[in-house]
Amino acid sequence: MSQSSSHSAQLEILDLRHFSAAQLRPLLRDEAERWLPRLHWDYTRNSALLLDYLDSRILPGFVALQAGHIVGYAFCVCEGAKAIIGDVYAYRETESTLNPICDTLLHHLLELVQATPGVDRVESQLLMFPDGALAEPFRTRGFQSFPRCFMVRDLEAHPSGIDSDPALLHPGKSLILQSWQPEYYEGAAALIHRCYADHMDASINDQYRTLHGAQRFLHNIIRFPGCGVFDPENSWVLREAGNTAQEAGSGPRNPSIEAVLLASRVRADVDHITQICITPSLRGQGLGRMMLEHCAREAVKRGIRELSLTVTEANTNARHLYERNGFVTLHRFEAMVQDSTLTI
Repeated sequence: MSQSSSHSAQLEILDLRHFSAAQLRPLLRDEAERWLPRLHWDYTRNSALLLDYLDSRILPGFVALQAGHIVGYAFCVCEGAKAIIGDVYAYRETESTLNPICDTLLHHLLELVQATPGVDRVESQLLMFPDGALAEPFRTRGFQSFPRCFMVRDLEAHPSGIDSDPALLHPGKSLILQSWQPEYYEGAAALIHRCYADHMDASINDQYRTLHGAQRFLHNIIRFPGCGVFDPENSWVLREAGNTAQEAGSGPRNPSIEAVLLASRVRADVDHITQICITPSLRGQGLGRMMLEHCAREAVKRGIRELSLTVTEANTNARHLYERNGFVTLHRFEAMVQDSTLTI
């Protein structure tokens, strides 16, 4: 498969599975060097994981060549009836809305996934590209755009300043704030599903719509370093206090999880908040702010200088909460979704 256009002579588009990790390594190194200043994210671990997959020759995707040299790549991951656009990158692109090589790669990749039997949903969140940068390939194929914000909080400029005792915010309910433990997995997944099943973000990530999907989402955060390395020491759950036997460890351990904040290390001094949610009946009482501040205070103790997170721009309540707690928008990008089984 090949394509020539005015923006480049003899741009060839070839199957990703024809190339080894060694051949793609310089391109991925260049990409990692751009992630660091753009998103304050050490992408080298992600690159190393991707290189392992590339050597297995199982990822669907394409490579762009100019004059015989690799200049870009794109790949996707298929999960049952869903395809996820994993990445699109080319040298000297991502900085503006003009990305001709990435546009070409994306056109080929979307053509591939939309022609794959059994795939009826495609999701994409390409964090590196500013909103509008890759709009044309998606919109010509019927995707819906969900603008999102990449936000950061400088912990030196905005140190934590409030108490993190949940009893002060909700004296009528016995709540305990604790760091993440493996036994919280099922309760946390159930809470995530309960909070997001009918939320706007379930249009972006369909895993929120079912309990099984929420379990898979949580598993990916904890076990898969796609969003950094899970940081259990700065991930928190707010749970109901159990009876004496349970607290002592001799009774059944099935705690009721009322809120959760999960964080992953994306740079030696940066944690990325991958999830924060409060059970609907306790919202509006300051628990979200309390958990954010507790996370910030504990992060500083461990040498973390910055927190980051992403939020859907239309989710104004969450966005305003983050802004009130010192987060500023560093970058705007787009989540793109096409789902042939429903009207979004």
